[in-house]
Amino acid sequence: MSEETKQSAHRASIEDLLKAGTHFGHLTSRWNPKMRTHIFMERNGIHIINLNHTQSYLDEAAEAVARFTRRGKKVLFTGTKKQGRDTIRNHAVECGSPYVVERWLGGTLTNFQTIRRSIRRMEDLAKMEEDGTLEQLKKKERLMKAREGDKLKKVLSGIQHMARVPGALFIVDINREHIAVKEAKKLGIPIIAIVDTNCDPDVVDFPIPANDDASKSIDLITGVIAAAVMEGEKERQIAEAASKAEKEKRAQDQAEIKAEAQAKAKAKAKPEAKAAAAEPKSEEAAKKA
Repeated sequence: MSEETKQSAHRASIEDLLKAGTHFGHLTSRWNPKMRTHIFMERNGIHIINLNHTQSYLDEAAEAVARFTRRGKKVLFTGTKKQGRDTIRNHAVECGSPYVVERWLGGTLTNFQTIRRSIRRMEDLAKMEEDGTLEQLKKKERLMKAREGDKLKKVLSGIQHMARVPGALFIVDINREHIAVKEAKKLGIPIIAIVDTNCDPDVVDFPIPANDDASKSIDLITGVIAAAVMEGEKERQIAEAASKAEKEKRAQDQAEIKAEAQAKAKAKAKPEAKAAAAEPKSEEAAKKA
């Protein structure tokens, strides 16, 4: 296999990773020794990440995401860094995944029922605004409810349609989102994450060694993960359609076999009925004779 063919087999080329600045780590004074194997070199007091590792680990993480999605599991996109919020939100919306980009509420996973109640409250307030109920309240009460609705919408709108705990988490900056990591680990939820040179890769199931600060790096890697979600979802829909078609065909075949058996039984019953009807007549004729 040629070098060009090998590159095309990856979900992101080394050139793309280089252009996005995924190779820039943190200052050498802020490094985590557990990231030693993923560091290529040191330059001007900054660690440089090995892009061959980034490429292969990104492929592995994307395959895992596609696998989870094929099984019907949701991947929760998480990242509250200012430079990554819009990027993470846009990619999550594009692939139809839930997201948290403003603030991780403690208990989002471990106390999910309480979070669902807050979501229902947000939906009730939105409904009140739509049907004009808020307009009938006093000004002070109306403003209080409007502010409450805005506050809830800001932090919960990304997980509004998440009916159950997600099947996996994709996280940008595990140090910043340490509460999300702890909750996921407690519930045994797999974690896919970008890990910079100041992170501990051991707390993540599918680490992607890369720059978690640069917006271009976040955009590239999050885009690959979102594409894997869409790929897995498409394959799941194809498999479900094939399974449904197979069940319908089996049901149709069984119906045809049943109809054929009934037709044969009916056809067999007609001569027997005629013979049974003719038998008394022949006995009467014999008696008269």
